[in-house]
Amino acid sequence: MDSPIYKFSVRKIDGKKQSLAAYKGHPMLIVNTASKCGYTPQYKGLEELHKTYGGRGLAVLGFPCNQFGAQEPGSEEEIAAFCEMNFGVTFPLFAKVDVNGDKADPLFAHLKKAKPGLLGSEAIKWNFTKFLVDAEGNVVERYAPQTEPKELAGAIEKLL
Repeated sequence: MDSPIYKFSVRKIDGKKQSLAAYKGHPMLIVNTASKCGYTPQYKGLEELHKTYGGRGLAVLGFPCNQFGAQEPGSEEEIAAFCEMNFGVTFPLFAKVDVNGDKADPLFAHLKKAKPGLLGSEAIKWNFTKFLVDAEGNVVERYAPQTEPKELAGAIEKLL
């Protein structure tokens, strides 16, 4: 039976729809991102993970979000240009989403329910919360915003 994660469709940063079923058989690192956050330099680390493990199957997926301190105010075009120019981002970026509240993107509602945070809280606390999903679509871990991407290397290796 397919994991529920493969039933979700998301909007790419260029506006085109994409089914997460395209990543079936590949581990995914799904991250809510922002361009004007103290953690924004993590784009560099996420890109390193993409370059190091992408050829072995890892999909790093970035979802810009403006819910935390209005730190992602730009349009999709501005976000894409910023990420490419400042951090050389080549991993897939998606359209801006809400990750909390009534308008939370269904993908993030699923991720939060599958892997709650501290004390069972489902709410995402800040930008650059990371969800590691295995090749079968199971959410295996949730990482706090301050966890640097390079710290995930061991966990990613186990999934490849």
